[in-house]
Amino acid sequence: MYDKILIPTDGSEVANNAVEHAIDLAEKYDAEVHALFVADTDMVAYSLGTEQVDRIRQGKFGEMTELADDAKEATGFVRERAEAAGLDFVERHAGGQPHDVIADYARNNDIDLIVMGSHGRSGVRRALLGSVTERTLRSTHVPVFVVDYVEGR
Repeated sequence: MYDKILIPTDGSEVANNAVEHAIDLAEKYDAEVHALFVADTDMVAYSLGTEQVDRIRQGKFGEMTELADDAKEATGFVRERAEAAGLDFVERHAGGQPHDVIADYARNNDIDLIVMGSHGRSGVRRALLGSVTERTLRSTHVPVFVVDYVEGR
């Protein structure tokens, strides 16, 4: 049923909890796990120059140490869980509007299921879902499994 599972992650607690659900599903279906970190270029465009925003869109975070560290940490968490479960793993860092990048990635990589948290690092809680999650649901025809749990909440 699921051959490829995409986990968009920002490294937040909710995203990391979604990873646990995704790995469990991937083990059951022997699915390949794809971890995707998307730097929101709209959020950083005002403080960075055009050249840096273009680099982010291309997934080239090298000179932006903090952003590169966030990306590596977020997808590294997924990698550790996938490898521990003996699953095939694909990692991607990209930049753009997160919901568009997620939908495009799912379409271009024949993803069967997207597993993501209900909201991310912003700390701003929407009434139902975070804006990236809500927009992802509207932007793709791939099933989306939304996880909404943070321990201690």
